[in-house]
Amino acid sequence: MKHLFAVFLFFSFAIGFAQNIKTYTYAIKGIDTLKMDVYTPENIKETDSLPVVVWMHGGGFSGGSRAGTDEKNMANFAASKNYIGVSISYRLLRRGTKTGFGCKCSKEDKLFTFNQGVLDFLDATQFIYENSKTLQVDTSKIVAAGSSAGAEIILHTVFMKRFFLSNDTAYDSINYAAAISFSGAILNSEDITTSNAIPTVLFHGTDDTTVPFGTAPHHNCLPNKAGYMMLDGPNTIVKKLEDLETPYYFNIVKGGAHEVASVNINDLDDVFYFLDKTVRKNDVIQITEYSLPQLTKY
Repeated sequence: MKHLFAVFLFFSFAIGFAQNIKTYTYAIKGIDTLKMDVYTPENIKETDSLPVVVWMHGGGFSGGSRAGTDEKNMANFAASKNYIGVSISYRLLRRGTKTGFGCKCSKEDKLFTFNQGVLDFLDATQFIYENSKTLQVDTSKIVAAGSSAGAEIILHTVFMKRFFLSNDTAYDSINYAAAISFSGAILNSEDITTSNAIPTVLFHGTDDTTVPFGTAPHHNCLPNKAGYMMLDGPNTIVKKLEDLETPYYFNIVKGGAHEVASVNINDLDDVFYFLDKTVRKNDVIQITEYSLPQLTKY
């Protein structure tokens, strides 16, 4: 059993709603101390057990922070909607490397990075499971969420866990109730089946050349490049979810590029409306909407 070590407690009044925020260490791996910030509604009752949104930030596995603006906005908004909001750190394995995570980074290194990211996300989830009473989390309603690199990890975790884990016995009890992806993709949408298909929120730009909108090379790499690797983006994922009659909310940003990975707070009402319908009420709804790109860049 992992134990809770609260680092600090303070109050935030973002988005017009008060949250209690605590920081915990969920794993120590080599030189990396991995932490999570837990945002709890201030008016939570002692008997409450709430759904939780676990957020993984973007940054190409070389940057980003669990305390970034998008991360705070997502976690604060979750708490304002009577969810527990969690923002996690994870190992940034491409930080300081000469090849980064683009076309110079070998496919093998990319797959290793994905694999380790999946393990970090599962370990964060396992910590939540083991401390669910203290955190007041309903473990049957865990939402995996992320942007860019984080979105790639959460999609691989919920839909392709067995591909990345030779023996997943340690994580057999972990299940997710829904997924939220801002500009994410996976290796193979055929791994989405009736056994793992869950309600999914997908935001993506049609002109994203970093993470594909449909099925295309990662970072738009040419076949002769070390980092050439095909990925299935949300346009491909949604077709699979539709076939499986699984709920989804797909926001297509026409002409948008990778800046769509940045969370637009104005979209979060729609995201949590979808979660309330599908996670809390078990409704089956499939929604596709179109929007225009924001002026800010990710």
